Amino acid sequence: MKYLDEYRDPAAARRLVEAIRGLVTRPWNLMEVCGGQTHAIVRFGIDELLPEGVRLIHGPGCPVCVTPIELIDKAVAIAARPGVIFCSFGDMLRVPGSASDLFRVRSEGGDVRVVYSPLDAVRIAAENPGRQVVFFAVGFETTAPANALSVLEARRLGLANYSVLVSHVLVPPALEAVLGSPDRIVDGLLAAGHVCAVMGTEAYHPLAARHRVPIVVTAFEPLDLLQGIHMALRQLEEGRAEVENQYDRVVRPGGNPAARAVMDEVFRVADRAWRGIGVIPMSGLVLREAFAAFDAERVFEVEGVGGPESPHCRSGLVLQGLLKPQACPAFGTLCTPDNPLGATMVSGEGACAAYYRYRRHGLA
Repeated sequence: MKYLDEYRDPAAARRLVEAIRGLVTRPWNLMEVCGGQTHAIVRFGIDELLPEGVRLIHGPGCPVCVTPIELIDKAVAIAARPGVIFCSFGDMLRVPGSASDLFRVRSEGGDVRVVYSPLDAVRIAAENPGRQVVFFAVGFETTAPANALSVLEARRLGLANYSVLVSHVLVPPALEAVLGSPDRIVDGLLAAGHVCAVMGTEAYHPLAARHRVPIVVTAFEPLDLLQGIHMALRQLEEGRAEVENQYDRVVRPGGNPAARAVMDEVFRVADRAWRGIGVIPMSGLVLREAFAAFDAERVFEVEGVGGPESPHCRSGLVLQGLLKPQACPAFGTLCTPDNPLGATMVSGEGACAAYYRYRRHGLA
């Protein structure tokens, strides 16, 4: 398959593994930021090919996982109201709130619909003028431009029945929190390629310099990841801390200017809570005041809605790279994909879901 097999070539992978083994002289910890990278690493066993002492640890780069429980509870509360059509990407339906989830709301008669684009939700709003249509706008810088575009499109169409429940988060502030933590164990970073495709690489240079850590923008196929690991380890062995771009077939230094412009027009930066981690200053996006009429939190007045996390869920430590999923006492027992305690067990990019899917047998 063109544009896929090239990045899964076994002979090329073996050469990269040998190059890595010939390079490393001491233990290093690399954090892959993106949950998509985590799934590829676990699925293809890339971590098991690395020299002893080189560890891959998982970062906070799963948009579903970091959506705070308060917003899940608000989504559930809004979706359960009569006359509401609640639209969401499929990953969000099984994410547990404090007492329920969107899937349960749908099973109890709520009109919860899975869509594949926020513009699908705008279309549904146009087709149902007598009902309120809400889109659950989650994700990193990757999805924010399309969600912003849906608001502009709803305004252009004059829709008064469309709103978005916003839970956007930004990667650089989260990495600042990880790298600045007194518990930091990270020596180098594999940055998320799709986020950088939108935002570029400029924001990472200050991080690399301030924390003396190499950052390699990396894609998601096995050869991409092995090459990114090799680039990061080479910097560490040479005592360098720079930003390098493994994903240069897609990522440009300035990112995607058109996408950044539409995002900046609709959203502004604000403090944001991350599930299991807590509030990270200036790490989220909220609607600008000019678009307040499209803010579902204001339209439905859900201020104060939200309950506590499960006391058994350790997903916050997993998201900071401080705990391997299988080291959580609840992993595979109290917490499974059919009965998740946290979002990391049900998200398509969740670290716990990756380990449960590919390595649940024979875990220590």
